[in-house]
Amino acid sequence: MLAVNGRFLTQNVTGVQRFAAEVTQAIAATGTPLRLLAPHGAPDRLGNVPVEHVGRRVGQSWEQLDLPRASGSLPLLSLGNTAPLQCGGPRFVVIHDAGVFDTPESYSLGFRAWYRSLHLALPRLGARIVTVSGFSRARLAGRLRLDPARIAVMPEGGEHILRAPADAGVLAKHGLAPRGYALAVGTRAAHKNLAALREAAALLASRGMVLAVAGAVQGGAFSGAADAEGSGVRLLGRVSDAELRALYENALCLLFPSRYEGFGIPPLEAMWCGCPVLAARAGAVPEVCGEAALWFDAEGPATPAAALTRLLDEPGLADALRSEGRARAQLYSWDAAARRLLDILGTR
Repeated sequence: MLAVNGRFLTQNVTGVQRFAAEVTQAIAATGTPLRLLAPHGAPDRLGNVPVEHVGRRVGQSWEQLDLPRASGSLPLLSLGNTAPLQCGGPRFVVIHDAGVFDTPESYSLGFRAWYRSLHLALPRLGARIVTVSGFSRARLAGRLRLDPARIAVMPEGGEHILRAPADAGVLAKHGLAPRGYALAVGTRAAHKNLAALREAAALLASRGMVLAVAGAVQGGAFSGAADAEGSGVRLLGRVSDAELRALYENALCLLFPSRYEGFGIPPLEAMWCGCPVLAARAGAVPEVCGEAALWFDAEGPATPAAALTRLLDEPGLADALRSEGRARAQLYSWDAAARRLLDILGTR
């Protein structure tokens, strides 16, 4: 029996919470017995997995005090960067990257201080550290002063994007035409580097196209990129999986300028949907995408606009990237991720 830290069920959904939900369900689908433990206020189920509501606290105090009591001597798996400092059984925690050390400008001072302290303490108090890429293992080993051999690596997946039928109504809703826009997916966090797409947005506008940005962003990052009416950039806000699938499937390409990623789910989602990927050669993204993406510099002379110009002007390039991306995506699935993690945990 395995206990799973369900604190992620009470948090806003970003890539980390997506990972936790997908891996938990994939582990359950293998037939591995588990208890998904969560604070009150979490949903009653995660897909087909029942949720046990335990304790009386919420947030960090729930995780540090109530969760260890509820999990007892069971192995406890925490999938979202945090875990109890003390626990009655073996502990495994997935730390996705070393961002609080490497890109401190992306986080508040309090968040940064807590995560740094927690990540340094956990392995010294007996927790086994797991991460999602070779890049993250190297960065964490250096920052946490650990032998890299003490950090296990598992993959992520991206096929979840194909579960819901594509909702093409999102195009009409935002005035987008098939192949008439490039897509960016990201937040305002500094390392997501969306401001690097200003020149690309201007290039698109000059060709009668737009940059569509899905995610919780504000227009300030793109000031000067569009004309007076703002036609060069469309800020879509948060979108559903069904809408995001339609956006990937109809986009000219995904532009992914992030200068730091522990894995990088959006490029993988795009590849599953047959969307060409143009990405910064930074973080773990080259490790994940291999030669199936068109690369540019996160900060440097080989700009996103230069890569976009090549895509627009080079015959056959977009079709080649679609084909290579689909093939690359097949290497990553949530079932494979769960089975690799179970091997690390020694439960099968």
